[in-house]
Amino acid sequence: MTNLNLADTLATIKARQWMLSDIDWDAPGADLIRDDQRDNLKAFMSDLMWIEHVGARAFAGLALHAPTEELKEIYRYFHAEEQKHANAELALMKRWNLLEEGEIPLPGVMISHSLDTMDKMADTAPFEYQATIIPMLEVALDGALLKFLTDEVEDPLLKVVLNKINADESRHLAVGFHVMGMLSGARARRTALVLFKLAYSMRVVSLRSVIATLPIIGSMREELYAMGLDGDRLSVAMDRYRKAGERDPRLESNRYYKIVRGYSRLVMERHPVWSRVESAMIGYAHRIPRRKWPARPTWSHELTYRTTD
Repeated sequence: MTNLNLADTLATIKARQWMLSDIDWDAPGADLIRDDQRDNLKAFMSDLMWIEHVGARAFAGLALHAPTEELKEIYRYFHAEEQKHANAELALMKRWNLLEEGEIPLPGVMISHSLDTMDKMADTAPFEYQATIIPMLEVALDGALLKFLTDEVEDPLLKVVLNKINADESRHLAVGFHVMGMLSGARARRTALVLFKLAYSMRVVSLRSVIATLPIIGSMREELYAMGLDGDRLSVAMDRYRKAGERDPRLESNRYYKIVRGYSRLVMERHPVWSRVESAMIGYAHRIPRRKWPARPTWSHELTYRTTD
């Protein structure tokens, strides 16, 4: 059962802060990146960096609506940490000569729409929704995408960076599962109200963005396969979320968790009906002309690979 003392957790978070300047970015090993890796690695790292920003924006929204001051402050730290992770991943891309001078790679179509959706909804979406969906995304990030880098890239500095990121992510997940336990036992009337508030908060999001955002986990899985990797590692990572109810029986009375768990099962087990719907949505997203993609959120312009900024 994940049941934290939030005061102790906040103290640990404060004590274990780190900066990009703590890392020796000129350490040997950058030349171990192979030429045949560069194109796929740049695309993968770009997606990873922007996914961190999706999480950052969600944590900013959670900080507005958290029920206690301690939890608000924890989420403010998590917001800053996700932005730091994005900058660290950008600095790795710079170290590996994947970027031109001053280049900030643009998000792909699905992540672009996910950013837009999160940016428009984060401050108004119900706390219960965001507190339940973000741990699922973090499990995918931590358990599959970051582990892919560890397996595929030989640069020893990568492990130094990922050890710091993974330590932060483990605290994000611990708090996430703790909060889901806190949210257990809501009455059906309360759950219905939360779902109504969620639907209302989506009024500012275009149908195009909803269609392009829903299949993002499935799209990650297919991208892993396209790079010749085992996309099932994402399913294994997602088991941590799906089996959370076995570790913490409280979650079996958390209707929000059960809804999201059901969605993750549809995605990872490739339910035949959902797979067709998902494929259609992914196909639609990739046909959206570039001129109709959302603009980058203004807050994302804080991205930098400069380690002293």
